[in-house]
Amino acid sequence: MADVRRIDEVGSDNRLLYSDETYAVIGAAMEVYYRLGSGFAEPVYQESLGLEFGLRSIPFVAQTKLRLKYKDFVLKKFYRADFICFDKIIVDD
Repeated sequence: MADVRRIDEVGSDNRLLYSDETYAVIGAAMEVYYRLGSGFAEPVYQESLGLEFGLRSIPFVAQTKLRLKYKDFVLKKFYRADFICFDKIIVDD
């Protein structure tokens, strides 16, 4: 029987690429949610999450414009990421 955790041809075991960083960001987001709850507009959560990142010494840049590609074409439009944390961007060429 095949390993049910295997998700691709090279045998990934579902480990996160940047697990420590991922858990730090999720922990910060959970703290913001725990403190604020639901019902606020997105800018309130963005500002609060930026403050929480600072409290936890998570390096980040907010509202970063990222260039997009579709197939071999570079789009004229940009994607504005809420946060880039730990100076890590995953690019799939």
